Amino acid sequence: MRFFFRSRQFRIIITVFLVVLILSLSFAFAGSRMSPLTDAAAIITAPFRNAYTAVENEVKDFITAYKGGNDLMVKNAELTSELNDLRQKVSEYDKAKSENEFYKNYLGIKEENPDFEFTPATVISHDSLDRFFGFTINKGSASGVKVRDIVISDAGLIGMVSEVGTTTSKVTTILSPQITLGALDTRTNDSGIVSGDTQLSDDRLCRFSNISRSSNIAIGDYVSTSGEGIFPDGILIGSISNIGSDKYNASIYADITPFVDFSDLRNVMIITNFDGKGGIEPSGDK
Repeated sequence: MRFFFRSRQFRIIITVFLVVLILSLSFAFAGSRMSPLTDAAAIITAPFRNAYTAVENEVKDFITAYKGGNDLMVKNAELTSELNDLRQKVSEYDKAKSENEFYKNYLGIKEENPDFEFTPATVISHDSLDRFFGFTINKGSASGVKVRDIVISDAGLIGMVSEVGTTTSKVTTILSPQITLGALDTRTNDSGIVSGDTQLSDDRLCRFSNISRSSNIAIGDYVSTSGEGIFPDGILIGSISNIGSDKYNASIYADITPFVDFSDLRNVMIITNFDGKGGIEPSGDK
């Protein structure tokens, strides 16, 4: 036994016992402190865990942002669709309002002329090369429109249909020398001929000529159609803005400012038929 306490095995046992005792006392004083092995493992793996946590957070943020962005895109699409629907409704309302006003303005003409047969049309293009402000409408032979049908607006006479296609037609205005028609001063009943004039067209005027020198026409008088030929009577043309003497004969003439603004036409009405529609050919036709 005495030799055992001096042996190498005993010293090893004592050493292990003391190490365990010291570690136990250390943990007792440290309370909840983790074990050295756990602490060492935590230190070694800390960079990897931090990197993993960072990547995990970025993935979560990406998913959240994607979901939020996707929701926002869906919401924007819904709002855009609602806005387009609203715009369409506003456009339809404006169109209906314009059409109601359009037909209301023609109601009086129709009541005064029950024999008139109307076809409404919309201006779809203006001829930029036509110095007399000719334009194209969206009605043609399929709608019963014919060459020499009369075209008016709520303001007065515009001109006549000069070319007809199946679904469109060309309109020549009273500023063109191709159109000649009988006219009256509505105040004095003095008669004459209204026609377009190349020199006057730049000022958007037309000429009221062959008026008797004994007439009492005056600046400001209204001029309307007299009902001769293809034009019905009583359609306002414009007002007299200037009066002059014709040097080639014993008559006088007057320059007329049309009531129609030819550069701002949108909706027009075609008179396709009326009682007494005649056969005098407009100037320029053979």
